[in-house]
Amino acid sequence: MRACFLDAGSVGDRLDWSRLEAAADEWRWYHTTRPEELYERIADVDVIVVNKVVIDRKAIEAAPDLKLICLTATGYNNIDIEAAAERGIPVINVTGYATAAVSQHVLALMLAFATRWHDYDAAVARGEWQRAEFFCMHDYPIEELDGATLGIVGYGELGAAVARLAEAFGMRVIVAERPGAERVREARMPFEDVLAASDFLTLHCPLTEHTRGLIDAAALARMKDTAVLINTARGGVIESRDLIDALENGVIAGAAVDVLDHEPPRDGHPLLEHKPANLIITPHTAWASRAARQRSIDGVAAHIAAFRSGDDSARVN
Repeated sequence: MRACFLDAGSVGDRLDWSRLEAAADEWRWYHTTRPEELYERIADVDVIVVNKVVIDRKAIEAAPDLKLICLTATGYNNIDIEAAAERGIPVINVTGYATAAVSQHVLALMLAFATRWHDYDAAVARGEWQRAEFFCMHDYPIEELDGATLGIVGYGELGAAVARLAEAFGMRVIVAERPGAERVREARMPFEDVLAASDFLTLHCPLTEHTRGLIDAAALARMKDTAVLINTARGGVIESRDLIDALENGVIAGAAVDVLDHEPPRDGHPLLEHKPANLIITPHTAWASRAARQRSIDGVAAHIAAFRSGDDSARVN
């Protein structure tokens, strides 16, 4: 079995590749793959392993020996699922590998706004503590998570993990029903009510036709002016320009995003070009702990081994 990893560089370094190496008889490793390089690289392989490289219908047609597509991520919007299914090619993703990493990242962002540690660190670097009148500084208001309300939009594995951590800090957790749902399920609240009640609102929903632009000017206007919005889901869930207006005009108190709708933002992005002081941006690193990345590639190795033994039950198509 011949396999290629088209963008191995995207999962980083300091990993143990032995399980993945043993999963196929022959490997071709590519740090990254540009569109003009794709067809030649997949022309005679049985297995494609990919993170974000687009495998569309034309690419699938260019790989006559292709038998399996494995993703090192949960999302598979970069794969033409229909074209693969027509050829009988399973597409298999990995799930649950980054739960601990993403949930701790969300808590870290909430704690940043609660403790203002990054502002105080910057103040010390500027010499302000050294010139202070008293032994401590009070320039940036410090809040406590204990007793605050956390609203969760998207209550799958990640949302539930964040809820457990938040409850350990003494937070009240409320979960939003799907926007526009006819019925509100038990232990959920209408989406609009969660917006209005949350001190922190964290997004964990997939990007679909129903969630694209979900957090727009109208949604932001429903939130408290003391609320903080956190997005580690997908950039397209938020209308970026509406968020900038909300942050600059005091509609909400702050926001932290780990994702943008175009990554990397080589051609610029509104949130980078007009970044308000009350916005924290991290470069899609919530998932990227070393342990999570190791689980990802080990999961792919397990899927290839299972496929070779006749089991492709984990397929998404």
